[in-house]
Amino acid sequence: MRLTNYFLLLNFICFGAFAQVNTPPASPRAKISQQLGLTQVEVDYSRPSARGRDIMGGLVRYGDIWRTGANKNTTVSFSDTVDVAGKPLAGGKYALYTRPSADKWEVYFYKKNNMGNASSNWELDQVALTVVVKPVYFEPMVETFTISFSDLNSNGGTLNLIWEHTLVPISLKVPTESKALESIDKTLSDKPKAGDYYQAAVYYLDENMDLKQAQGWMEKALDMRKKPAYWMYRQYALILAKRNDKKAALKAIKISLNLAEKAGNKDYVIMNKASIAEWSK
Repeated sequence: MRLTNYFLLLNFICFGAFAQVNTPPASPRAKISQQLGLTQVEVDYSRPSARGRDIMGGLVRYGDIWRTGANKNTTVSFSDTVDVAGKPLAGGKYALYTRPSADKWEVYFYKKNNMGNASSNWELDQVALTVVVKPVYFEPMVETFTISFSDLNSNGGTLNLIWEHTLVPISLKVPTESKALESIDKTLSDKPKAGDYYQAAVYYLDENMDLKQAQGWMEKALDMRKKPAYWMYRQYALILAKRNDKKAALKAIKISLNLAEKAGNKDYVIMNKASIAEWSK
């Protein structure tokens, strides 16, 4: 009997230790990762929903510091030093706090990133950066707090805070050019491959840099390939066209068209025919 009672007690203790009610969180956690140029940006935050409540000026009180989400504080990390709304911020992980008002939002990047709601113990020396952003108002209702990225380009993008009828756009600029040029210089100085010359040439084309240099690199890439590539000839044609050598550009784009037709790539066929029509005027 004693042994039976012992096992019953043991089962009760184990069940009590491990049993847990499992229900969905009111503000589920979300993580987003976005590459801007050559810089990685990651956001970790909880997403509360309105559920019939007044949000801006109500649940999110104007003039108070907000954790910019729910539950644990929101964090933003940058793999490089970036410019936030025109101000430099060292790479690293930060808590994201804001102080909303009707006509402006103060956005804080806070060094301590595991504080929860830090408004009751705010330390000025922990503020790595403060920027002021003007909110944008719109008509459709956004039920759930959302952080997103938009306006992506090689040199940055926009980090958006969106809830109810309010959008707070925070501009980000990243050090793509310096990192790309360093990579090009290093790679092309040590037994580069055709693809290396190609990538360097396309970057110069896209960023409207030294097009003569881009042409030289693309010609090396074309010479090094055993089989001609329609995507290379198209970029070569675009470089030539941008250098106002339409005759050479047309010749290159027709080679690209012929190769794309043989490969069955309809997208390149359409793009090349459109370029031929444009350049033949």
